[in-house]
Amino acid sequence: MFKRPPANAPADTDLRWTLAQIAAIWGLSDIGFYLLPAALGSPAGLGSISVALTIYYVFWVGISVITFWPLYGTWQLHVKWTTFENRFFAYGIWTLAFIGFVAFAVYIVPSLPKIDWQESWNPPEIVRATEWYFLPKSIDIFFQQLLVLALVLALAARKYSIRRISLYVAILFGGTHILLAFDGVPLGYIVRFGISAAVFGAIFPYLILRVPNGMAYSYIVHWIYYAVSVVLPHIFLSKTFSA
Repeated sequence: MFKRPPANAPADTDLRWTLAQIAAIWGLSDIGFYLLPAALGSPAGLGSISVALTIYYVFWVGISVITFWPLYGTWQLHVKWTTFENRFFAYGIWTLAFIGFVAFAVYIVPSLPKIDWQESWNPPEIVRATEWYFLPKSIDIFFQQLLVLALVLALAARKYSIRRISLYVAILFGGTHILLAFDGVPLGYIVRFGISAAVFGAIFPYLILRVPNGMAYSYIVHWIYYAVSVVLPHIFLSKTFSA
């Protein structure tokens, strides 16, 4: 899909190429996110055709892994531990996170108070999300994490400090959320998600490069943010709160 620069290419050329690949994959996946529901005759959104969009993001996970596999292979060069060094602890993190995510989507989301939407504009998807929202969203988050990992490793290969890497990832990850403008949501939502993404973008590199099992923590934090974003409207926009 993508042709890599020559082996003797300068490091800055290689970094620019990685950034171009990340931007292309992110952009194409985002375009497809809007085209797929239209092609299937369904309204846009993760909850409308959740199974189809889950498969769709599995495809992009595969594209990311294939594209950045050589880069992922350098991860061990930038950390001080062996991947899954403590397998039982890793099993525990994975199992507890999985149980927590499923329990939240299946039991908590359906029991949240009903939202009393009184605005003149249509509510964003995060406000009207159902339990099915988290099926494709869980894969989408993993897809985003893979792109962030590629970016972090590409910057680490340049011997950048963790502070500098965090700054760049914060700027780029936060900036990508400008694409939310295509959802027709108010500027306030775009700003909120952009700032939140920038904050998390500053945290992810530290977790990935400095904390054992940090990729798992990075994913969990990312997932929890969307869970909180779903819960808050049900609290503050419910009839009980309004009363």
